[in-house]
Amino acid sequence: METRDAISLTSKIREKVNRFIVTEMMKYGIDGIGTSHGDIFYALFKNPKLTMADISKKINKDKSTVTALVDKLVRLGYVTKERDKEDTRVVYVALTNKGSELEPIFETISKELLDMFYLNISEKEKEDLLNVLKKIYGNL
Repeated sequence: METRDAISLTSKIREKVNRFIVTEMMKYGIDGIGTSHGDIFYALFKNPKLTMADISKKINKDKSTVTALVDKLVRLGYVTKERDKEDTRVVYVALTNKGSELEPIFETISKELLDMFYLNISEKEKEDLLNVLKKIYGNL
């Protein structure tokens, strides 16, 4: 296996993971949400109200990308946006009840995915994999 095969394999894994997530969400009747929205949901599951800037930092995406993703979630009724009363430049994003109801579904899908992802992989191998991936991420 050539060194460059790692990049191709990583890309193929990402594609399979995304396909699995979308397929599972459809089984729960969740349509219109892309895997790119997942990081926003997870950030809001941990902190029910965040600023757009906080979300941008937490998910490592630029503000214009976050704005487009959040606006779609607003249109679908999963989150609300509201301006700070004192500093109108600050926009808060919060989960609606509809958005909060996704947490147990997302947790179930995540658990199924992780069980499949780490099948036949030892704790040591998981740790080594994570360390190598962190190094690669830091290199880029």
